[in-house]
Amino acid sequence: MTDQAARYDRIAEGYARWWGPVIAPTAVRVLAAIEPLVEGGARDILDIGTGTGTLAIAAIRRWPTVRVTGIDASGEMVAGARAAADDALGPGDRARFVVRTAFADRLPFPDGAFDAAVSSFVLQLVPSRHAALVEAHRALGSGGRLAHVTWLVGGGPFEPDRVVDEVLDEFGYGPREDGPSSDLASVAAAAAGLRRAGFRRVVATTGELGHRFDVEGYARFIEAFDEEDLFSSLPASKRERIGRRLRRALAELPSDALVLRSPVVLAHGDRP
Repeated sequence: MTDQAARYDRIAEGYARWWGPVIAPTAVRVLAAIEPLVEGGARDILDIGTGTGTLAIAAIRRWPTVRVTGIDASGEMVAGARAAADDALGPGDRARFVVRTAFADRLPFPDGAFDAAVSSFVLQLVPSRHAALVEAHRALGSGGRLAHVTWLVGGGPFEPDRVVDEVLDEFGYGPREDGPSSDLASVAAAAAGLRRAGFRRVVATTGELGHRFDVEGYARFIEAFDEEDLFSSLPASKRERIGRRLRRALAELPSDALVLRSPVVLAHGDRP
């Protein structure tokens, strides 16, 4: 199991509650890129990094003729996707969604098994984006299409992040350090990555994810997802003190400061 898979096993519940709904409206935009294929008869769709099943469930609701196979490296995320589908879909629709634990760069499917593939906010997490794209290419039949959305480098500072760093520093943990980014450097880089993996008729465009947090929602996002490793390691009394201080500091921000705006890139390409 990779470090990322193990981490998402730990934070699956926090992801489903506090982060999944933030990215969902932008994630489902990738479905528009494969709609022409579905209208032309595409039936079998692969959802790479299904997470809590957002794309898969949306696809099944949108198109009564498709079958969706979701994969995720995290077994806990897979369990969450199954539970979400059980809640969201009736028996007939539920039968059109299967999900399994697997890695994006080692797909357990034969060549040409799918008519289309989608992925949202996953390709920045995989050990090798190129390997994952090559595997998607292999798993698609001729004329199949991969459509994905992921983060684009850039965007302005987000004031709540500054508040989190200051509060953690206040309690002796120091501000968070930014690790190396795997976000795409540009729209051109997104297109080039698809072409390098063998895709043709590539299209890549910019977009923006926008979400208005409230104080509690952002605090819970930090505690249960973004900084779960730290908060889960703290004694309960200290965790509560930091949580109270964080909420007071966030409440002092103007409401517009809690609006997250992050650049994304939406890209798709076809397998010849």
